[in-house]
Amino acid sequence: MKLIFNAAAVAVIENAPSPKPVAGNLMKQTNVVENAYLLIDNNRIHSVGKMSDLKSVRQQISISEEIDASGGFVLPGFCDSHTHIVFAGSREMEFVDKINGLSYEDIAKRGGGILNSAEKLRHTSEDELFEA
Repeated sequence: MKLIFNAAAVAVIENAPSPKPVAGNLMKQTNVVENAYLLIDNNRIHSVGKMSDLKSVRQQISISEEIDASGGFVLPGFCDSHTHIVFAGSREMEFVDKINGLSYEDIAKRGGGILNSAEKLRHTSEDELFEA
């Protein structure tokens, strides 16, 4: 097992025992464990707990790799698997909209979404993009 320890906090989405990804309103059901560790088994989250409990946990398992989070914030399972190197604006408010349960269709109706981003890009000069 892999161990990430000394995290200031670990954010966990409550979805057990469902293996389905969490989206929309379910993203609001976040549990934050402060002063925490995270155990990973076979590239899956095994458990999350408080550092004060880690000594007894270590006695029960074999750890193959350790990562000191050094007071950082750990967000296991949170991913946005794509990036855009060149873009003409920010869509960070859409992230909040998605957490609040809006669909991509709803976001597009409000003037956001990929079509809006593509339109902004078309009207932005190469020099403006380079400066950004």
